[in-house]
Amino acid sequence: MTDRDPHASFIKTPQQLIVVIALSFLVPIVAIILLVQLVVSHPAADPNAMTDEAIAKRLQPVGGVEFGGAAAGSRTGEQVYKAVCTNCHQTGVAGAPKLGDKAAWAPLVKEGLNELVGEAIKGVRAMPPRGGDPSLTDEEVARAVVYMANQSGARFKEPAAPKPQSK
Repeated sequence: MTDRDPHASFIKTPQQLIVVIALSFLVPIVAIILLVQLVVSHPAADPNAMTDEAIAKRLQPVGGVEFGGAAAGSRTGEQVYKAVCTNCHQTGVAGAPKLGDKAAWAPLVKEGLNELVGEAIKGVRAMPPRGGDPSLTDEEVARAVVYMANQSGARFKEPAAPKPQSK
């Protein structure tokens, strides 16, 4: 058997008794005060949240719909290069001459602009027709070829610039 008395209390001194009595009143009172504050308090909004700019920003559309991007034939050589040609001609993938590499472009420039544009339209070696973008017009391909060749030492005349679209 054990020497423990089942009726013994954990309160052994008068100080412990006073602490337990004080806590038995204070803990519920503090809990009630906190609950009342939670129920009665009003959440404060950011004062800048109701400005016209903040409201407009919250109401703006998440996305938009574009049909075909720029109109066919209206992109410049640089725009076509950045959208289509840069994938291979920036890094030299599959032997593509890098933009600005005069040594790689020199033999191609000697062939002439018409030959270069024709090869770009039909595809040559590992390059697919129109650089892999069938939506490119012949004029856009020509502008891209002129842009790349001129950046690499050629002095080709750029084909007619795209005309601004009127709405």
